[in-house]
Amino acid sequence: MLKSKTKIQKMFDTISNEYDMLNNIITFGQHKKWKSKVHKLAESQNPKLILDVATGTADIAILLSQIKNCKIIGIDISKKMLSFGQKKIEQLYLNDKIKLETGDVESLKYSDNYFNVVTIGYGVRNFENLELGLMESNRVLKKNGTIIILETSVPQNRFFKKIYNIFSSTIIPLIGKIFSKNPSAYKYLNKSASIFPSGKMFEKILLKVGFRQTQSIELLFGASTIYIAKK
Repeated sequence: MLKSKTKIQKMFDTISNEYDMLNNIITFGQHKKWKSKVHKLAESQNPKLILDVATGTADIAILLSQIKNCKIIGIDISKKMLSFGQKKIEQLYLNDKIKLETGDVESLKYSDNYFNVVTIGYGVRNFENLELGLMESNRVLKKNGTIIILETSVPQNRFFKKIYNIFSSTIIPLIGKIFSKNPSAYKYLNKSASIFPSGKMFEKILLKVGFRQTQSIELLFGASTIYIAKK
């Protein structure tokens, strides 16, 4: 499946105004709890500076702003997604805590050893070059820094895997067809989730690009997973 930056950018631009609403519908609101787990895990590291990759409409960045004495930089390739995120930040008076920037994870402008934590929420499966994006995330982390990744995954249990496959192959495209201006985007998102190397396979990739002490936390019987690793 072809994943060019230009196509991904255009796709998210077209669904930016509906993204939050459909995310709530598709996950039954569970994504909020999962993102809160990312916040708690990041907070446990006592960070001073966090990079939130694929920040989108800034949900995770906003949660991270609750961490005391911590600044957050959120990057995304979709300017329209960032625009919606910026509106939320302004409404919550968080301009002094969060800065949003257009950025490509495969070519980060930040110095080596710059951030205490890197978070990525539902973004790694859209990287054009997965290993390069993870290597860049590793590069900008300080020594002993932590990467926390929330991503869709496929349940390993046969029963839940069957339910997941039915839901993702029929219900999600139907929701996209009914509510979205770009239904094909939800077909892509479903396909990308089904072929992403989740679980132990993804942990092996993290180790390959230079991370260590990898661990994963399954959510909703494995429909999503949080990955944690150290530099």
